[in-house]
Amino acid sequence: MMRSWSRAAAAALAALLWWAALPASAQAVWPSRAIHLVVPYGAGSSPDVIARILAEKLSPRLGQPVIIENRAGAGGNNGTGAVAKSAGDGYTFLISTNGPLVYNTVMYEKLPYNPFTELRPVVLAGGQASICAVRADSDIHSIKELVAAMKKNPGKFNFSSTGVGSLSQLGVELLKVKTDTFAVHIPYASSPLAILALLQGDVQFACVAAVAVMPQVKAGKLRTLAVSTAQRSQLTPDIPTMKEAGLPEIENVAWMAVMAPASTPSAIVERMNQEINAVLALPDVKQKLYAQYMEPIGGSPQALQNFMQRELRVMTPVIRRTGIKIE
Repeated sequence: MMRSWSRAAAAALAALLWWAALPASAQAVWPSRAIHLVVPYGAGSSPDVIARILAEKLSPRLGQPVIIENRAGAGGNNGTGAVAKSAGDGYTFLISTNGPLVYNTVMYEKLPYNPFTELRPVVLAGGQASICAVRADSDIHSIKELVAAMKKNPGKFNFSSTGVGSLSQLGVELLKVKTDTFAVHIPYASSPLAILALLQGDVQFACVAAVAVMPQVKAGKLRTLAVSTAQRSQLTPDIPTMKEAGLPEIENVAWMAVMAPASTPSAIVERMNQEINAVLALPDVKQKLYAQYMEPIGGSPQALQNFMQRELRVMTPVIRRTGIKIE
């Protein structure tokens, strides 16, 4: 037994000496400490929900804690900008959305960061469809009927949103552009308030996140008209798409993407991409996302980059048409 212990000790010592002889860069193994995942919105927001679902599964896979940091403010710009200015050491990541990553580059006069040069894509984590709805007692039963009614009664339709420059506004602005119609935008501070305005009859329709619409649909208070995805959502299979209503160019989703500071090493970005894709494929993760009317997406960093560029091309003229400019 003593001889066996001596041999083991000698082998361990040799391994230790070999390790010590390596350069410092070779000794470093990522991750060697906690990883921070910054959410530029408050607790309970959609990005926060998906961040916590991912963190729970990523931590054991990476062998280190994944800590959620909520840095809300300025329409998501505060937290997004903080990560853009962070060191690319592989210990700070971001999960942000359409606005701070694309739309705000057009709407803000002086955005304090550039998401296309100061951040690098990791993975498109998930998406949440918007659903256009009216009150259950409305005479309108489809998007075609809504468009026809707006054309027949210009200026007499209002729609609610979750704020100026939000997807719930810009999605309708895109609809207005493509159908040559007009409706007055009434912004609210949250999706529950936007839905309340619709229920109270303060507005005639709204196109907001499914998680806010569907409970009222199930309660018999709202009627759905269309879903904003390219194909019918498996979470709401009975709701037709805009394309099915003859509007193929109208497609928008509230998406959530994981990003890293631009100087983050490619090897770390690729590892994080692989791990998140693996987590998104887990059955229990899918079920948790489905419960929030979110769908996992995944894919490569390049696919996310291409997607963001497409979003910029499609939405820039829509945003400029609205005249939105935030100082």
